[in-house]
Amino acid sequence: MERLCYKFDLGSQHHLSPSHAILTRFSSSPSPSPSPLPLPLPLPLPLPSSSSSSSSSASLGLRRATRRRWRACSASRPPAEPAPHDRPSLASIGKGLFGFAAAAAAFASVCGGGSPAVAESLTVAFPASHVREVNTVQRTLVEAWGLIRETFVDPTFNHQDWDSKLQQTMVEMFPLRSADAAYNKIGAMLSTLGDPFTRIISPKEYQSFRIGSDGNLQGVGLFINAEPKTGHLVVLYCVDDSPAARAGIHEGDELIEIDGEILEGVGSEVAAQKLRGRAGTTVTVKVHSGTDGGSASTVREVKLPREYIKLSPVSTAVIPHRMPDGSITKTGYVKLSAFSQNAAADVESAIQEMERQDVRSYILDLRDNPGGLVKAGLDVAQMWLDGDETLVNTIDRDGNLQPINMIDGHAITHDPLVVLVNEGSASASEILAGALHDNGRAILVGNKTFGKGKIQSVMELHDGSALFVTVAKYLSPSLHDIDQVGITPDVQCTADMINVPKESLFKEKSSVSTLEADSCIMVAEHELDIQESKGTAS
Repeated sequence: MERLCYKFDLGSQHHLSPSHAILTRFSSSPSPSPSPLPLPLPLPLPLPSSSSSSSSSASLGLRRATRRRWRACSASRPPAEPAPHDRPSLASIGKGLFGFAAAAAAFASVCGGGSPAVAESLTVAFPASHVREVNTVQRTLVEAWGLIRETFVDPTFNHQDWDSKLQQTMVEMFPLRSADAAYNKIGAMLSTLGDPFTRIISPKEYQSFRIGSDGNLQGVGLFINAEPKTGHLVVLYCVDDSPAARAGIHEGDELIEIDGEILEGVGSEVAAQKLRGRAGTTVTVKVHSGTDGGSASTVREVKLPREYIKLSPVSTAVIPHRMPDGSITKTGYVKLSAFSQNAAADVESAIQEMERQDVRSYILDLRDNPGGLVKAGLDVAQMWLDGDETLVNTIDRDGNLQPINMIDGHAITHDPLVVLVNEGSASASEILAGALHDNGRAILVGNKTFGKGKIQSVMELHDGSALFVTVAKYLSPSLHDIDQVGITPDVQCTADMINVPKESLFKEKSSVSTLEADSCIMVAEHELDIQESKGTAS
């Protein structure tokens, strides 16, 4: 019987990422094996909870967190059963049963490490699936289980025996015949943690996530989505100066074919993968354009070159603003749609350009921004603040409260600031809004935010999939708990659009005329008037 064998070094002084839990196969038949352990199976001591770093940056991913080293055991036969005097030191890895006779027996050994940095090690063997793709996912299961064991914010794992969950999931995964079914078992295991944000995504899904967070892709510059009722693939957005934009493809156009393949029944992610590709190659699309301004509906075929596409989450406008005394000033509008790797740099460039245009006040629009990289949110916060202000407080799995403070910060501008938020503003958006509000730098206008007060770490696994793990909770600088509560703005408003045709809203989302008709922006301008009349830049 082949088994999966893993060896865990439990020393806490290693700083290596366990991104590869290496599979070692061995057979129990060539050499004498210990008798199968009795069922229920007493298995080795649980991996101790990782000691959360006192550094706040570690929990936010600003530098690599300390993790235990994982390595594969190299054995030609199952590890020997521990000596009798060792047995009192063994705790159960789970009280559940393997549901299939002696072939399901697992073996474990606890042995002294040869290096002072390794206090002890743990070897665990599991029956290996004979289906290759399931066998690979078994590796992923153990890797994900171990990372949760070390880093998950709740050390009780939702008041359950996390070690037994590994054993139970291995039992359920063993008879499966497809990778998708095996991945579903990992997802089911993670769902028992009671945290919807701790999850695993497939390699393809992770590739799409990285495109969003990295801010760069090779493709044609189209964002598409499937219409819920018809399933038709419709263009949501066309990146400025992209091959698709230069070819005259617009929002609302429908994709019919890609390289001669009819897209009926094809999902948006699959279609997006077909549009992407190495820069310098081409892709041919057939597009249906609906009626626009009275012109007839058309179907046309377009050959598009693939290029490097920079995705900026920032859009800007300068809004002429009439003051109560009749004078005209300029208000800088900055819309931040996500916190990708280039978000902070793009916001900084936008503010500096507006300062050169003599902008006297700002509106930072975080509405419908679901979050992203926490570090990007903190970097944007520092552009508006001075000194050593607290940006956010984190709480690790041991309950330790750790403030994250600026160090000798210098704001780019001290002009009055209003931040727009709504129920779609979540995570890093709430961290940024809380930092600016609690430090007296900005007025919040809009509606109560989503209420996601948890921070995830994203870890790529050996097969290209990724594990999202909640590693910390956070409180605002004033110690307000945001999770499942949200942030209530100072001034509430509804985002009604006043006297603007629907077509204009759809195609010119950041035009000055559209912005001036946004009732929340009108409220924001009124709040800026009040701030300026007080002579403060709150």
